[in-house]
Amino acid sequence: MRTAFTELVGVRHPLVQTGMGWVAGPRLVSATARAGALGVLASATMSTEQLRAAVREVKSRTDEPFGVNLRADAGDARERVRIIVEEGVAVASFALAPSKELIAELKGAGVVVIPSVGARRHAEKVAAWGADAVIVQGGEGGGHTGEVATTVLLPQVVDAVDIPVVAAGGFHDGRGLVAALAYGAAGIAMGTRFLLTSDSTVPDAVKARYLAAGVKDVTVTTAVDGLPHRMLRTELVAALERAGRARALAQAVRRAAGFRRIFGIGWSRMVRDGLAMKHGKDLSWSQVLLAANTPMLLKASMVDGRTDLGVMASGQVAGLIEDLPSCAELVERVMAQAHAVLGALPPAGAPAG
Repeated sequence: MRTAFTELVGVRHPLVQTGMGWVAGPRLVSATARAGALGVLASATMSTEQLRAAVREVKSRTDEPFGVNLRADAGDARERVRIIVEEGVAVASFALAPSKELIAELKGAGVVVIPSVGARRHAEKVAAWGADAVIVQGGEGGGHTGEVATTVLLPQVVDAVDIPVVAAGGFHDGRGLVAALAYGAAGIAMGTRFLLTSDSTVPDAVKARYLAAGVKDVTVTTAVDGLPHRMLRTELVAALERAGRARALAQAVRRAAGFRRIFGIGWSRMVRDGLAMKHGKDLSWSQVLLAANTPMLLKASMVDGRTDLGVMASGQVAGLIEDLPSCAELVERVMAQAHAVLGALPPAGAPAG
């Protein structure tokens, strides 16, 4: 299936595996790439040395194009951009809107730039700055999310920009791909669906919690880091919501110290990153401190398998997923269903039914 997105990136199928922290590592990304979709490494939970090693590992496993997801507000964003350029990565995606200068630097080196956005005005901004495409996530998506549903946000963005638009939030099968194409998208991005594959390194006990979840077992909370965050509803999430602000801040400081030790990050750089985050999202200092919860709480589940101590970011679509196919099986299934749905549609002008 050829679309403006597949032509731009050079993949066989208009599918993207999103850059999920602690989840989207070399094994998942290379398996996705070999299946013909775009795999995206999550670099925010990697040091720069780990990022370079991860990129080289993916390249050792496949010759297919893949991407790296970056935080535009990170203090070492330019160093990470340099790694992407030096290592010949095909795509740079961004969790926040990159600056006009970063976009120009990457494009000058032949890297395709695809920011993720959650509002039409953000898509218009990055398109004007030269972004090659955008991923648009509606409120159904996992992790940090907005209030506007994909079915409302997607056509807004498609009508507003003249670059390829990839739809995210609520997708898991070929029917969703066809629906997104009907809205004018050039592909879909999926996080939770790729997390729940046999190629994902997420511990089995955590995958079991996702598979057991129903649609109503996925909630949006601000208790983790002060921003709307979609995740599985667990006893820990309930406890965080009951905790007072002072206790939550104390826990956040401890986890920030733990994150700093793991990656050898100095307090001065953490403060600089905090300032960038505060400015970029207009956060209070309390919210900036609470944001330190996220990486370590996610690591507890996604790496250590401690569902009692960690949180599990999740799209609402988790309630519809019941199995753990390989990435190759998943991509083949999605594309086969999409072609079947398209083939069953009546010709233009023919009566329905």
